[in-house]
Amino acid sequence: MRCWRRRAAAACLFVALSAALALRSPAEHRRPLRFASGGLKVALFADLHYGENAWTDWGPAQDAGSDRVMAAVLDAEKPDLVVYLGDLVTANNLGIPNASLYWDRAISATRCRGIPWATVFGNHDDMPFEWPSDWFSPAGVPPVHCPPPSPSMSVSDCSFRGTPRLELMTSEINGNGLSYSSNGPQDLWPSVSNYALQVLSHKQDDPALLMYFLDSGGGSYPQVISSAQVQWFQSQSQFLNPNGRIPEIIFWHIPSTAYAKVAPKAKSEIRKPCVGSINMEDVQPQEAEWGMMDALVNRASVKAVFVGHNHGLDWCCPYEKLWLCFARHTGHGGYGSWPRGARIVQIAEEPFSIQSWIRMENGTKHSDVTLSS
Repeated sequence: MRCWRRRAAAACLFVALSAALALRSPAEHRRPLRFASGGLKVALFADLHYGENAWTDWGPAQDAGSDRVMAAVLDAEKPDLVVYLGDLVTANNLGIPNASLYWDRAISATRCRGIPWATVFGNHDDMPFEWPSDWFSPAGVPPVHCPPPSPSMSVSDCSFRGTPRLELMTSEINGNGLSYSSNGPQDLWPSVSNYALQVLSHKQDDPALLMYFLDSGGGSYPQVISSAQVQWFQSQSQFLNPNGRIPEIIFWHIPSTAYAKVAPKAKSEIRKPCVGSINMEDVQPQEAEWGMMDALVNRASVKAVFVGHNHGLDWCCPYEKLWLCFARHTGHGGYGSWPRGARIVQIAEEPFSIQSWIRMENGTKHSDVTLSS
């Protein structure tokens, strides 16, 4: 089933409307996430870059390609949860006022299959529009082309203004009962996507896994995880998991400087203990490190960190007592001609373990790694 084809439009509309009716206020009434008897499977979609060069033939073709990648992965893996690891849209290249239209398309493949999801921001999601210089040539500014309307979004206002982080996230969580995303605490703004999710045990109503989502900046402000976010994480983790009994995993978009420390030399072979298939560029880390990695390393309960951002990297490497992993470039938008895919994370509750691999658009699977050892 492909949600952006006519034959699937009715089915996707039905699922979206059903979710909206069942969960009118997602933040208050959504069902808790829970382990199944077979564990919890999470698909990571990174760097989709919807809306890139939207005024050309090339841009919409890339968006259609991204639709196909996500549909192929979702149908092959049937995950319990999808995590969107930032850069859902290329706002700086998006010539319409409301990037939520493209953000909505980015989550549609997951939504129409009835799969819950969570999102974090990347560095392109709320960048100001960059006017192409050739728009000031004799040919002039091309016509604005909005994406087709979807069950939860309209195209009533189609001109240039950009869409702030808070508006993007508010639009998502207000219109989708399957969204587990959150704006996060106001005192962390302009950093927005900072929140924690609990996954309950299969057998009882106690949390068996904690997932933390952080906004690593970029776009409208510097590419950093601030000291205020570090303090928020320390406070949340101490409140939710004071004795460190519950395993924890972390998601954000831009790699920390720790990734550069453990990275294999760019364009070299990936060797043990690192596991992956592409290593075609240097790590492009955050602008500064304000203590987040120290906070994670000092918590034995933290098992792994997952990021996107570098399209030409898909490896996992150990760092201290945890693992640092890149996702796989999922979208056909964005730089790089490497085949597209997604990182899959399979988590078992008892005994606790994390397995991960890459599922490609063409159906192949590779780069299996155990992240709990």
